[in-house]
Amino acid sequence: MLKDKQETMPVIDCDVHNQFRGGGDLLPYLDEPWRSQAARFGVPSAGAPYASPVGNKRKDADPPSGLPVGSDPAFMLEHYVNPFNVEYALLCSDSIIGISGFADPDYAAAICRAYNDYVIAEWFPVSSKFKGYMCVAMQDPAQAVREIDRIAPHPDIVAVSVIGGSRMPYGDRYFHPIYEACQRHKLPLLIHPGAEGGGIFNPPTAVGYVSNYLQWHTCLPQTYMAHLVSLVCEGVFEKYPEFKVVLCEGGVTWLPPLLWRLDKNFKALRSSAPWLKRMPSEYVRDHCFLTTQPIEEPNNLKHLDMMFEMFDAEDMLLFSSDYPHWDFDDPTQILRRLPEEKKRKIFSENARKLFRL
Repeated sequence: MLKDKQETMPVIDCDVHNQFRGGGDLLPYLDEPWRSQAARFGVPSAGAPYASPVGNKRKDADPPSGLPVGSDPAFMLEHYVNPFNVEYALLCSDSIIGISGFADPDYAAAICRAYNDYVIAEWFPVSSKFKGYMCVAMQDPAQAVREIDRIAPHPDIVAVSVIGGSRMPYGDRYFHPIYEACQRHKLPLLIHPGAEGGGIFNPPTAVGYVSNYLQWHTCLPQTYMAHLVSLVCEGVFEKYPEFKVVLCEGGVTWLPPLLWRLDKNFKALRSSAPWLKRMPSEYVRDHCFLTTQPIEEPNNLKHLDMMFEMFDAEDMLLFSSDYPHWDFDDPTQILRRLPEEKKRKIFSENARKLFRL
């Protein structure tokens, strides 16, 4: 069981997963013909093609009401948010996380519209501690832009969330209108894993499909590496100088060696990206953030301290628990070796500034 931790410093949790009580939750918010179809057949969802052998939810997160884990906002407040001094729980949909993996762009866009209206109507009013990420489907950037323009003005929407799975790297110009809309509304783009290799997405690794969840989960940083290099080298941050990206739940220790390699290659191959006016690592430092969960855990914790010194960790990291998932990180237990000032920036101040909370 989670225990009361009233003495912890304030926390802004950048990855808290809410989900539906059932497919019927979306019906009042769905457009036709999708509403009639969902009423008859349910709401299809595209998720990861791999199942965790331990499940993906904490056993103690089951609401007493019998509702699905993560679907009861009152219990979420009682079980996690209030006891752990969570100032803001930033909600990231667990139910439609893989929506960009559907072949039908109109269906995907309709589900996103319905979810965004649903979370605004049924979660945010429960507590001022609930803020969240709007969802957009990446299949059709024009529809995604319209949805950003529609939902972004809501004061409890703090970012635009998309899935890591994709048919092309996110630096591709096909996606640039989405980034322009994010910048225009001062909303970061948050990339979250969960459906790589599913639906119409490319395989989850550079060499194809792995055979189980252990391998899939371990290889997730490959997706982030590819998206990050693409975003930098395609000039997204030069083109949209106020645009910010959060790489959520992909680990952190892969970043320094990737940037070393990218900077070294750029020195010799800069004609491949003549629009870049600075070193690639400088764009990443100024435009990108990573979340703490799941933090890598070397046997020698001094090695983790060394990795944090190799990039601007105290300014680029955002605390995330991944509640109520199986690999939840207790905010009272992680990063205990860090000095208080650095820990405070990671646990709340970086997110407060980024999300304008």
